[in-house]
Amino acid sequence: MLDFCFTIPYGLLLVVGGVIGYAKKGSTASLAGGAGTGLLLVVAGFLSLQAYHKRKNSYFALILETAIAALLTWVMTQRYLQTSKIMPAGMVAGISFLMTGFYLYKIANGGNHIPPKSD
Repeated sequence: MLDFCFTIPYGLLLVVGGVIGYAKKGSTASLAGGAGTGLLLVVAGFLSLQAYHKRKNSYFALILETAIAALLTWVMTQRYLQTSKIMPAGMVAGISFLMTGFYLYKIANGGNHIPPKSD
């Protein structure tokens, strides 16, 4: 399980959610929060992917991914507790919680597994 395989779709989901929130309700907070954090996650995912192609780990990308997912877990859990709305707060909090756990697992196990070079 490579982190960028989950990070890029997770980031894109947040971008789309932020854009939808803005389009439906005119919420600039949704646009900034969703699209902003989503784009950061997509960038971190691509940094991790580039490092993997170089047969390395990008610990910077992994730490950035973890920090963003943990922050989203906290913020969206607080929003869910205030509003009791599953969409989007509960769903984003749940997904972000799972992603935070995944990233912590990756950090604890030394990042992405780089297979030995076969010549």
